[in-house]
Amino acid sequence: MLIVQKYGGSSVANTERIFNVANRIIEYYKQGHDVIVVLSAQGDTTDDLIEKVKEISKSPSKREMDMLLSTGEQQSVALMAIALTEMGYPCISLNAAQVGMITTADYGNARIKKIKTERIKREIERKNIVLVTGFQGINNFDDITTLGRGGSDTTAVAIAAALHADKCEIYTDVDGVYTADPRVVKNARKIKEITYHEMLELASLGAKVLHNRSVELAKKYNVELVVRSSLTKAEGTIVKGGFNMEKMSVSGIAGDDKVARVALIGIDDTPGKAFEVFNALAKGNINVDLIIQSIGHEGKKDISFTIDTDALEDTKKIINNNIDRLGVKVVDFEQDLAKVSIVGAGMATDAGVASSMFEAMFDAHINIHMISTSDIKISILVNKADMKKAMCALHDKFALQY
Repeated sequence: MLIVQKYGGSSVANTERIFNVANRIIEYYKQGHDVIVVLSAQGDTTDDLIEKVKEISKSPSKREMDMLLSTGEQQSVALMAIALTEMGYPCISLNAAQVGMITTADYGNARIKKIKTERIKREIERKNIVLVTGFQGINNFDDITTLGRGGSDTTAVAIAAALHADKCEIYTDVDGVYTADPRVVKNARKIKEITYHEMLELASLGAKVLHNRSVELAKKYNVELVVRSSLTKAEGTIVKGGFNMEKMSVSGIAGDDKVARVALIGIDDTPGKAFEVFNALAKGNINVDLIIQSIGHEGKKDISFTIDTDALEDTKKIINNNIDRLGVKVVDFEQDLAKVSIVGAGMATDAGVASSMFEAMFDAHINIHMISTSDIKISILVNKADMKKAMCALHDKFALQY
């Protein structure tokens, strides 16, 4: 059996945890399985490197940032290889270039184009445990790229898909996917099984257990995922296709407190203006989330949308550079907001979910700024200070602890 495992930064944060992970890897290897292990950078290594950059530059080159940040994963795989060798097991560490992890040239947020699997296959045939750097790739210019925060999940799923692995396990510091972040909602419970569709929504909406692009890949190539803790032997959560076996209207709640809102007021109400706005943002690689267009006065209209707070400065530059062409009278940027979402495959056939959600916010005295819906999710924009209270109120409203 070919098994791909991914261990997050907290799982290899120190020497004790490196040996803990090494022992888990050895368990599978001793059972006769072929094992490929994808590792993230240790603990807060990536954050520490970013802080070092801030001491030097306010606007560093994205290429050089990728060159720097990729070093964290290389440390992890090398240390793990040294530990496994010390314990008497054959292994080899490989970085993105050695694996042949070919990506686009989008520094900081590259996408995987293909994986040249020949090197990994050769090492597997030699009975080596293969340790691969997560989070990184290499573009057609032979430059190192990174896949965005959380990208090691995507690396693992991509390798599992390319090699038709029998199993892909994502190890982290929690023992599965919960109905809400247990650090926020104390009575959140672990979900035994969840569909790709539901998990993709939760991951996209702020749940930090899995990177949303890894779920997209898993769904596309039908890679069954298991989310487990590296610190316990507890059974995890299975993420797979099919229907939600628990048949609940709402499966989970997600919160994202890194949200900013942009309001463009007084745009000319003529065809193509919305396209101009969002085309300019797309060219600047700005991802837009919730969007509301409202009718203004005297042939004008207003457009509001949300973005990640990390993209706020770039968004301001793009809007301000195009403000005359867009014919915008007033631009308003607002931070200290949060997005709270409920997700569930059963929502499509339950007409009372939206009403219950808004009732819960009314009872908790929480003001809603924006609303967005789809077949299996409803998202609302609230004040950042109200996010935790909103998540707890919704968790209780839909009785997800039972």
